[in-house]
Amino acid sequence: MELIYEGKTKDVFKFDEDHLVLQFKDDVTGENGIFDPGANTVGLTIEGAGRAGLSLSTFFYKRLNAIDVPTHFISSNIDKATMTVKPATVFGKGLEVICRFRADGSFLRRYGAYVEEGQKLNSFVEVTIKDDERQDPPISKDALVMLGILSEEEYEVLKQHTIDISNFVRTELAKKGLTLHDIKLEFGRDAKTGEILLIDEVSGGNMRVYKDIEFVEPLQLAKIMLTK
Repeated sequence: MELIYEGKTKDVFKFDEDHLVLQFKDDVTGENGIFDPGANTVGLTIEGAGRAGLSLSTFFYKRLNAIDVPTHFISSNIDKATMTVKPATVFGKGLEVICRFRADGSFLRRYGAYVEEGQKLNSFVEVTIKDDERQDPPISKDALVMLGILSEEEYEVLKQHTIDISNFVRTELAKKGLTLHDIKLEFGRDAKTGEILLIDEVSGGNMRVYKDIEFVEPLQLAKIMLTK
């Protein structure tokens, strides 16, 4: 297989024209040894994090595919920590779409004069540009369209997919007594059809989840969700 992209938490290989393979790592994002799904750097390495992230992603992707949500997921091999996916092209140089249900983290730092910590939010969607040098700045719908990153119609599809998927994940977590504060999703265009697909992973590495007032670490989250 040909290595085509080396990322912080996973590498991407080309298997053939119709398949890519994601190799999950044990590295997680954060700063000063503390996990943070919104960070731009690898903050620490947690043994088993790659397989845990893949296992939980597989859990969610299989359920999303079953209800006809468009995703890039084809299959996974937990032992090898790999996921086989459809090729997709990203928007511009990559976007992150965040859905927030609680006011905390970076949202609170930006808008703290208008909200209280922990205040409930109604599926608040925001988009950031993947740009480590500029700290992944937020970008408006007008800017996305004007700069040719996506069309107005694609933005609306992106937003609705984000709300639907995030609420689906929130409902699944709630079945285990867990509360989703926010989740970061990524999307791309199907390389063949142009359809907007959910891509990357859906795991504890890209969401903040709490049990009552206790933050649930990614490995613990996977354990809780995958235990029957």
